[in-house]
Amino acid sequence: MDLTTAAYGTWSGGRFMHYGEALDDERMSGLIRMAYEEGVRTFITADTYGTGKADEMLGAALAPFARDSYCLVGAVGHDIYDGVRAGSKGFPRFTDPSLRDESGYGSYLQDAATKSAKRCGIDHFDLVLLHNPDSTGYTNDSVWKGMIALQELGITERIGIAPGPANGFTVDLIECFENFGEVIDWAMVILNPMEPWPGSLVLPAAEKADIQVMTRVVDYGGLFHGDVLPGHTFKDGDHRTYRPDGWVEKAYEKIGPMKEIADRHGMTLLQLACQWNLAQPAVGCVAPTIIQEHGDTAKPVEDKIRELGAIPTEILLTAEEIAEIARIGDNHGCMKLKGATTRHEEEALPDQWSMRPELLAIAEREGFDPAW
Repeated sequence: MDLTTAAYGTWSGGRFMHYGEALDDERMSGLIRMAYEEGVRTFITADTYGTGKADEMLGAALAPFARDSYCLVGAVGHDIYDGVRAGSKGFPRFTDPSLRDESGYGSYLQDAATKSAKRCGIDHFDLVLLHNPDSTGYTNDSVWKGMIALQELGITERIGIAPGPANGFTVDLIECFENFGEVIDWAMVILNPMEPWPGSLVLPAAEKADIQVMTRVVDYGGLFHGDVLPGHTFKDGDHRTYRPDGWVEKAYEKIGPMKEIADRHGMTLLQLACQWNLAQPAVGCVAPTIIQEHGDTAKPVEDKIRELGAIPTEILLTAEEIAEIARIGDNHGCMKLKGATTRHEEEALPDQWSMRPELLAIAEREGFDPAW
């Protein structure tokens, strides 16, 4: 089964990643089953979430449903077996030279994907993503031969790539599409009407390579759910506290005009964001974060699941409205890109490395400022 229009990710609910309230296991499992019953039939997990606990929860929650009635997406790339967690930075990538050389990449991917599938209670994934790759993951033939082998061995039907954890892996992803696009089925990027940049920079390359794109953070840190309002106080440890002071208040200057467009079509703000994403080239799936905010006025996550399940399948927005939303939300140049940049001249880090001539040529060809 290929991916459906709407997807539920196990990073939702605050249990394995820190957004809003951390829901207990029972409610988390109930959300997964509710998503299925509301028509959301694609589910995404990663072995590093809870070091396998998210896999187990998802598998147990989906156990009552026929395997061919939903699409299950896995993600591997952080070595949760031999690697040592570095606090908030998480586990190292499996391509870390202190863990193995390239002769071991294929066997690691097979072992990690097989174990993840077993925890999910299935014998194969519909899609396995290379999760948060470092520079080696984007470029190394042995990595992608290992990913192809997952298909050949029946561990997955499709393969793809999920850059991260931050936003802005751009020239590296485009080069990866150009080098390995023939075997890549799906890619995951951050995209929403309030953050059209830089995710939209890679969409033409994905379309050219016939790669489908799924988008995360469609909710823009919860703002498109409608219950993060000016003056909102985030709990200590919430991932959204890394954003600049005043980002909520600044966003609400733009949300008002967007809501007028949503009201025109009888859509919620979340549905508007999903529709706008799905109207972009190559985008075929949206996976917003479902967050239970704290406080008495917070919208129940169950209502957010219902909104996700009720996204209109037909694009209701006109071409003019799509362009207008992009104009309102324009954030061009708002952040420093990750991955290869001219800013970095030191030893490669997991999310930042020096600019190679080949990548600089891509940046210049596409009109990107490599200083980003």
